[in-house]
Amino acid sequence: MPIIQELSKEKIKEIIAKRIAKEFKENDIVTLGIGLPTEAANYVNENMNIIFQSENGILGLGKNQKGPNFDKKVVNAGGAFVEVKNGASFYDSQMAFTIMRGGHIDATVLGALQVDEEGSIASWQIPGKFVPGIGGSMDLIVGSKRVIVAMTHTSKDEIKIVKKCTLPLTAYKEVDLIVTERCVFEVTNNGLMLTELNPMFTIDDIKKSTLADFKISSQIKKMEV
Repeated sequence: MPIIQELSKEKIKEIIAKRIAKEFKENDIVTLGIGLPTEAANYVNENMNIIFQSENGILGLGKNQKGPNFDKKVVNAGGAFVEVKNGASFYDSQMAFTIMRGGHIDATVLGALQVDEEGSIASWQIPGKFVPGIGGSMDLIVGSKRVIVAMTHTSKDEIKIVKKCTLPLTAYKEVDLIVTERCVFEVTNNGLMLTELNPMFTIDDIKKSTLADFKISSQIKKMEV
């Protein structure tokens, strides 16, 4: 039985979110995309000052709200109930997109349907299926200083890290890092570089589940799971 079937959805999210959280630096302003990327906020070192921004107009997001008595008026862009930190600010969509487009975001984390070996990303449309639209993804990706993709390595046996995206692009050659439950790829000027590997998988597993060409770092690290 392939190892991917032995990992629960919750464990996969945990592995990816914990690894993503290590990418943030002190005083970074970070936008987390809808879905899996928002989980990263739950694993940030509490001693670090990371400012999370939500494209629906919040600067200073905290962790997901839990327990029976939470404020249902405070939600992130994905509609999840979230905490806010002291000093947080609320603003309209015009200001949110001004921040996103103005180069003020240090890192954006978002999911993807496909990423290719050049760092192009397709994240918003599957031909023949209804989708709500591209949203703010294009603005976030182009406006951010660093773009991190957080996604499962495959989806229903479909390989997502490809040689060339076949789905409609969200952005061209903008991705800097790809984090899945199996490994971590850096996007370099010479293509993908495998820098970390989940010890539950082998290099051969990655080759079989990745259509893109990639090189293996001479200093490849073990991914913490």
